[in-house]
This record gives sequence, structure tokens and C-alpha cells, in this order.
Amino acid sequence: MRPPNPVSWHSVWCRRRDAPHHPVQHPSQGMEQDAPSGYLELIRSNRDFRLLWLGDVISLLGDWFNTIAIYTLIEQLTGSPFALGLVFVIKMGSYALASPLAGVIADRTNRRRLMIGADLLRSVVVLGFLAVDGVDDLPLLYVLMALQIAIGSVFRPARSASLPNVAPGPQLVTANALMAATWSSVLALGAGAGGLVTGWLGVDAVFFIDAATYLVSASLLWRATIPQPSLSEGGPREPLHRVAWRQTVAGWRYLLSHPPVARMALAKSFWGSGGAAMVYMLALLGGELGASSEAVGIGLLFSARGLGTGLGPVVGRALLREQRRWPLAMGACVLVSGLVYSATGWMAWTLWIILPIVVAHALSGANWVFSTVLLQTRAEDAFRGRVFATEWLILTLSNVVTITLASLLLEHKLLTLRQALLSFSAVMVVAGLCWLLIVVPAERRASPQSVHTPRPL
Repeated sequence: MRPPNPVSWHSVWCRRRDAPHHPVQHPSQGMEQDAPSGYLELIRSNRDFRLLWLGDVISLLGDWFNTIAIYTLIEQLTGSPFALGLVFVIKMGSYALASPLAGVIADRTNRRRLMIGADLLRSVVVLGFLAVDGVDDLPLLYVLMALQIAIGSVFRPARSASLPNVAPGPQLVTANALMAATWSSVLALGAGAGGLVTGWLGVDAVFFIDAATYLVSASLLWRATIPQPSLSEGGPREPLHRVAWRQTVAGWRYLLSHPPVARMALAKSFWGSGGAAMVYMLALLGGELGASSEAVGIGLLFSARGLGTGLGPVVGRALLREQRRWPLAMGACVLVSGLVYSATGWMAWTLWIILPIVVAHALSGANWVFSTVLLQTRAEDAFRGRVFATEWLILTLSNVVTITLASLLLEHKLLTLRQALLSFSAVMVVAGLCWLLIVVPAERRASPQSVHTPRPL
């Protein structure tokens, strides 16, 4: 059923600004009370979510074309593990540095307009990649990547913080599962197709495609209505860096005073402690498969990653509908993912290597969606943007450390690629054990009162 005709932003804000605050749910509550809606039902009945989702699909498709093209270009120009690792480090480091401002901006600014602006600016930045023509242009490539990620850093927390307002109640679990499955499906399609298109048309054509997808995403968001009950107007205008510092500190204090929220904000970093290096090494492993071109090999492995992360949330949602069981499942996902990923270090590097990659990332996808839903339901709307920005800050910083270490070990030949795959899969196993031994008992000890009555900030 189509929602009523859109009304003005002012009237939406006025109508919703005094909406009562809904208490944050404890992990033992929620899914038992409301059955989640179906995927097709959500897309058909919720126009605003549909527009947000379609924009995400199109821009992500272009991003994965872009990503495979950059990996291939770096490998062709340098053949250096560290130069390739620097691509991952710069992307993640740029996001980490921009995250403190991003969360504050997402909480203080109209999130819809913020996402539109980010799309438009990124469409201009990616066209700058056309100027990269040789090894001497690598500094320009790195700078443009940093700009693209820094601008996009406000998009992710704004989108994540908007999702509970666009798909409230029982629709939220379905919306998160669909978003994660979409990211994964587009990765599977975009990485594979990106490898083929890069080999066929060249990297310049891929950069044009990526710029166009940002414009399409912006046009879809322009048509959407995204409520934001916590948005305030007026008041003194302090310099953004002062506001960012004060409110970022408040966001960190919020996590420290809300242990159930803080635990979920760390979940993705537990998987990434070893998993980030494994993802980086997929780009190196792509050249070992004997595919028709290096771009095709990288595309195949990243497609396997996308297929796995798409299956994981769907299977996890079907098997585990009670949120109280999710923390235990999340730890098991990290541990088993490390065990499965270790197979890539033992088996022959043929197309069969795709199987453990699919399984490992299916477990990663389930862990991702479980932690995201719990974080969204436990964090208050007024702090949600900062909570997600802080989560990404923690995740990206840990990933930067992991990938830098892996790339240096490989660059200086202290480890072979096989040895590195085995070593970092072992790190994932240890991280999973730590989650099961430390976080799961803490979740079991937590009471509903500890969530509903947090310590004062």
C-alpha cells in the first residue's frame, strides 16, 4: 500500500519533534513479540525504504566496479603487496579520521540532504581517477581515494541512523537483513562484472560508470521522505570542530555508560581482527588462480565473498529469530569463520578455494547483521549517528592495524602468502574464543533494568 503524499519537511519535523521516546530494548526482548515482515512486502509497501534501498543498490554496484579496477591498476603498476595494502589502509584510515565529525553531522543535520550531497560530491571526485596514468600518479590516486571515502563517511552513519525511522518496529530486522544481503549480492555481481568490464573496457570506463551511479542514487534519495525525530533547529552555531569534539566525547561516554551498546559496537572488530587481513589477501590471491586476467581472478574471489555475506544474514534470520541467542551465535561465527578460512592456506589454489571463502563470509554476514540490529535497537535515536560513527572508528582503526601488519610481513617476505593466510585465520579463532568467554557471559548477566536505566552521562 502506497503511503500518503509527501508533506513538507517543516511539517514532518513539527509533527514528529515531540514524539515520545521509546525505551531501548534488552536483547531478550523484541523478536519474540513481533514477527518480522517479508522482504518483498517491505519493498512493495514502504516507498521511502524502497527508494533508499534502490539508491544503495545502484551506487554500490558502481563502487565495486571502482574497487576491482583500483586493485587491478595497483597490481599492474607496482606488483607490491604494500602498495596494494596501502589502498585498504588509506580507505579505512580516511574513514576513521572522518568518523568523529561524521556521526555528529549525521545527528545534527538533515540526513536525507546529507546523503544527497555526499553522492553528488563523490560523483565529481571519482572522475579525478581518470588522471591516473602511471606509477608517478599513485599519490594522486591515494589522495582521491581518501577524498572519496572522507566524503562518503557521513553517508554510512546517516543511512544506518535513518533506517529505524524509515523501517520501524518489526520491519527493522528485515530491512537490515535486506541491506546486508543487498550489499553482498551487489558485491558478488559488481566484483565479478567489474573484473570483466575492467578487462574488457579498461579502468577509465569503470570510473565513468561509478560517477553515474552516484548521480542516480542522489536522484532517488531526493524523492524519499526520511523522518528524523531528534533533529533540532535554531540555537547557537558553534564551530563544527568544537561541537564535534564535545559531542564525540559524549558519544564515547554514552558507550561507556551503556555496556550492552558498547559490546555490540565491538562485535564487527572481533571478526575484523583477522578477517580484515584475509579480505586484503583475496586481492593478492586473485592473481594465483590462473584466470584469464588478474582482474577476473580478483573479481571471482570478491564475488565469492559477496555471495557468502549475502547468504549469511538470510540463513541467520531464518534460524535465529530470538535476539537473546544472537550474542552466542556472533562469537561462534567469528571462531568458525577463522577455522574455515584456514583452509585457504592448506588447499591448492584452484577455483575450489571459492567454497571456504563463501562459508567464511556467510558467517561474517550473520555476525554483521546481528550486531547491527542489536546496536540500532539499543541506542537512542539522538545518539545513534554518533554510536555508529564510533563503531566504524573502532572497526576501521583495528582493520588498518591488521592490514598494515599483513602487508608489511608480505612485502618484506617475512611470511609467504600461505603462511599469512594461516596466521591471520588463527587470530580470528582466538578472537572468537575471547568473545565466547568474555562477552557472552556478560550478556547473560545483563538485566533489562541495566539497559532501561543507564548511568547518567
